[in-house]
Amino acid sequence: MGNTLNCCVCPKWGWHRSRVWPCESEICEAATGNTAPVAPVPAAVESTEFAFEAVESFHVHHIHDREMPEDRALEPNPSDDPRASTIFLQKYQIDVQEKRKSRCTNHLSTKPLTTKYSSCSTIYLDDSTVSQPHFTTTIKSVALAIYYHMKKRDADKSLDIFDEQLHPLARGKMPKEYFECVPKHKFIYRFVHVLFKATNLTAEFAIVTLIYTERLLSYAEIDLCPTNWKRIVIGAILLTSKVWKDVTIWNREYCKLFVNASIEDINELERQFLQLIDYNIKVSGSVYAKYYFDLRSLAKDNSLHLPFYLLNKERAQKLQAVSRVEDTKIFYSATMRRSFSADNFITLQRSKPIIS
Repeated sequence: MGNTLNCCVCPKWGWHRSRVWPCESEICEAATGNTAPVAPVPAAVESTEFAFEAVESFHVHHIHDREMPEDRALEPNPSDDPRASTIFLQKYQIDVQEKRKSRCTNHLSTKPLTTKYSSCSTIYLDDSTVSQPHFTTTIKSVALAIYYHMKKRDADKSLDIFDEQLHPLARGKMPKEYFECVPKHKFIYRFVHVLFKATNLTAEFAIVTLIYTERLLSYAEIDLCPTNWKRIVIGAILLTSKVWKDVTIWNREYCKLFVNASIEDINELERQFLQLIDYNIKVSGSVYAKYYFDLRSLAKDNSLHLPFYLLNKERAQKLQAVSRVEDTKIFYSATMRRSFSADNFITLQRSKPIIS
């Protein structure tokens, strides 16, 4: 009785009524198979240990804080870890290495040098930044990344929900070559461009769409192939628009874009896409920036880079205005969480232009 707690009189129920906590002697007997009596543990140590185990067992982790499976924890995922290289850039580099082996090592390019370099007196910029990527170039770069995913795929592993042969988007029977040959880059770009224009999405959503696509390929261990790339892209765009767009686009709006698509099919596509990525819809700023710069590198290597303009007074003022607008957004979002000091507000008014 009282505050004394030992193995003989302690209840088999811990501090929570619905949780069974065996006594110290029972744990030792189960582990060793020995029925010999065990020395009791001091009361203070035993009580603290029971309370710690109970609190740990009843702690509910948030969906973003849960532990990754063991097979995924060994190798960082590029859609989650900013230190890991993107999959599409790896496949592109493999393709470039194969092309170099097939060509002469002393081959010189005859293309004229059109790249303009900045100097002390002149600075050349393009209109694309991390916060506001150029729409056309970004869509072309994402389409090129999808193309290299299919061209350098390891196999044709897929799932029924993404198979266009089982869930056709258009009426009529498609030719056999349609599901066997990798589509050209122009065809992929036209498909993605029409979707983004119809849903009124900007270039930032295209980058997130590529992140979700690679996350699906990694988590579900499938390949992007001619039979499933359209439905995978549709699922990624659908998820991106619902998570990151202020005004939600309903699934029935997507059905209007495809003749043979039903609302039940689009709903099932969205549901299974979310399940396959373990409902991991988080995209950090570092991961987004990594994909943005890798897409810029891919665009530059394939002559998709933007034309450069000379930085003059008008363009500098425009960049400074954009910088102040972005800082104003950060300021107001910060005031929603905590107060801002007067020093930070002065720094906000004197923000410098962004040059990238």
